[in-house]
Amino acid sequence: MSAFVSPVPYDRSQVGVGIVHFGVGNFHRSHQAMYLDRLLRAWNTQEAAREWGICGVGILPSDRQMRDALRSQDLQYTLVERHPNGAAPALQIGSMVEYLYAPDELDAVLARLANPKTRIVSLTITEGGYNINDSTGEFDCANAAVVADALPAAKPATVFGIIVAGLRLRRERGTDPFTVMSCDNIEGNGHVARSSISAFARLTDPTFSDWILREVRFPNSMVDRITPATSDVDRAWVAESYATEDAWPVISESYSQWVLEDNFGLGRPTLDEAGVQLVDDVRPYELMKLRLLNASHQALAYAGILCGYEYAHQGASDSIISALLRAYMDREATPTLEPVPGTDLDAYKDAVIARFGNPYVRDTLARLATDASDRIPKFLVPVIRARRATGAATPLSAAVVASWAWYAERYFAGDPLPFRDRQEQAVRAAVTRAATDPVGFLHNRDWFGDLANDKGFTADYLEALDAFRSTDDPRRAVANLLQL
Repeated sequence: MSAFVSPVPYDRSQVGVGIVHFGVGNFHRSHQAMYLDRLLRAWNTQEAAREWGICGVGILPSDRQMRDALRSQDLQYTLVERHPNGAAPALQIGSMVEYLYAPDELDAVLARLANPKTRIVSLTITEGGYNINDSTGEFDCANAAVVADALPAAKPATVFGIIVAGLRLRRERGTDPFTVMSCDNIEGNGHVARSSISAFARLTDPTFSDWILREVRFPNSMVDRITPATSDVDRAWVAESYATEDAWPVISESYSQWVLEDNFGLGRPTLDEAGVQLVDDVRPYELMKLRLLNASHQALAYAGILCGYEYAHQGASDSIISALLRAYMDREATPTLEPVPGTDLDAYKDAVIARFGNPYVRDTLARLATDASDRIPKFLVPVIRARRATGAATPLSAAVVASWAWYAERYFAGDPLPFRDRQEQAVRAAVTRAATDPVGFLHNRDWFGDLANDKGFTADYLEALDAFRSTDDPRRAVANLLQL
């Protein structure tokens, strides 16, 4: 007998677009779209929710597949939430009522952005999608795509160019600007979005850039839900278990958290009634999540792959790797955090490791290791800098960096390891430098700033790197570093 999928109970034809979302991937569909669907399901008590349907927008060539999959099933999809006890409730999510692919439908995207009913533009464009140099914090104005978008009469192709064009249309028509809401794993993500978008606007019109800085709201947020990529195995399992043919279902963990700064120019959905925490200051929650969960994901990824594991739950169930995660969180990350209202940090850390160990989520270590050049500088390096600024040691953070360096070194030497990084050539260059310079991997200032000149950090890094290089048993190397 097939399991039950909770159908969409509301009339989607009556749902209007209030939110335009760039970057429709699995995380957005398991998180923000789920919260909006939750509101729409309470339509009888929250009729105003029907003003907040989502128009998804794709920009990248890979987004064509998402467009085709969603349009083939009226933009609805199955979300399965995998609980640690094996329970797997499934929902049909219907909060997305339009999907536009910008390379083919730019005019329609701009019209949607200019529409007065559009009041929020949200983003999940990945940690590396904001075109910000991690070392300087500056927008990269020399990026080829940005340069092309900034040319006179250019048809915008980047998220920055498209959003700025939409804001310009609203200003010309006397329509108040929409709020830009980043939902990416970046410290101060609202500030980063504001910096990127205003910097792009300044390339063509400094006056308009000043108007954006003055008039547009950019709330910060913290978002959390482990959501793996969808595999063909997942599609087959959903079809068999739920008697549902879905071109792109989403499998996520059962846990979900969204902490959002209540800073909107044209109103917002009643997200607090859907379980979102609306606060004045997101920063304490954000640091907790980025430095505990996200940075620990990086520790888990490389150590786990080097030890021969494929899935996160396998690595997290290894007593030595889980000891590394907990020791990093306790000794190095936690001292850099601010007090988090209403949160027991020890319980939170216990929950993080338990979530990693959920065997039903089947999150791959390869996914966690993807784009390390974007993730390590944003999740782990801030912990290192905060600790080193007070003279405190960071041997475990250094070991995580060393595990990334050794993993990359082995990959480029021909070992059959999973590897995908948008800065692959820069990673290759770092590995090449390390062949003649012991700290050569650290000389990429965009990733590490001046850490290569920090004798205390480099000593810990070299000790860890030597531990990985000098044994065929990476698990033993980690145990030795932990003195287990």
